[in-house]
Amino acid sequence: MTDIHRADAPPAQRPGAAHDLDELSTVQLVERLTDQVSGLVRTEVTHALTEVKDRGTRFGIGAGVSGAGVLLMLYGFGALVATAILGLATALDPWLAALIVAAVLLAVGSVVAAVGARRAKNALPPVPERTANSVRADVDTVKEGLR
Repeated sequence: MTDIHRADAPPAQRPGAAHDLDELSTVQLVERLTDQVSGLVRTEVTHALTEVKDRGTRFGIGAGVSGAGVLLMLYGFGALVATAILGLATALDPWLAALIVAAVLLAVGSVVAAVGARRAKNALPPVPERTANSVRADVDTVKEGLR
């Protein structure tokens, strides 16, 4: 077939262009509709996959940062244990230093975990919202065209 029958031909050369719709047979119109729907579905699937991949990446980063925060909090707990031991074993200086280190680790770990949890929450649900809205708009356009 020539370029005139291809779906990727310029609009003026495609069958079904506004000026020659009345001249097309039913078979040609159905063929044109099939090509357009196939192209639309392929495009929407591509957009959905891209959006889901983006959200998955953001969720993974959020989970990783949260994991780092939990690890820092674990080290803080270890330092608190060491602080209690040193506090009981000696007078003031060694346990006070350990207490300060533990407090700093717990504070930093809490902040990092909160940031990571917020990032992970913002990435959910992994539904391709932009693509879903685009499909709804396409369906509305088709419905409007049928009226």
